[in-house]
Amino acid sequence: MPKLNELSGEIKAIHTRIDGVEKEIGGLRREMMTKFEAVDSRFNGVDARFEAVDSMFDTLETRLQTMEKMVEFAQYARCRMQD
Repeated sequence: MPKLNELSGEIKAIHTRIDGVEKEIGGLRREMMTKFEAVDSRFNGVDARFEAVDSMFDTLETRLQTMEKMVEFAQYARCRMQD
């Protein structure tokens, strides 16, 4: 029976080590998820900034079109005054 007891002890030791490794893997998994969530949050912030810049460009484009129309009208009015 001593060999059986030795095997039982070794199996328990292996099981203890496996439990330790599983806990460590779980901790690393949680740590990685936290880091991924932080990176995802940063990307969301960058997306929001791009949307704001895109909105600004849309506004500038609209304003530029208005200014171009004003310049065309001013040129037309100047030509009419010279005639």
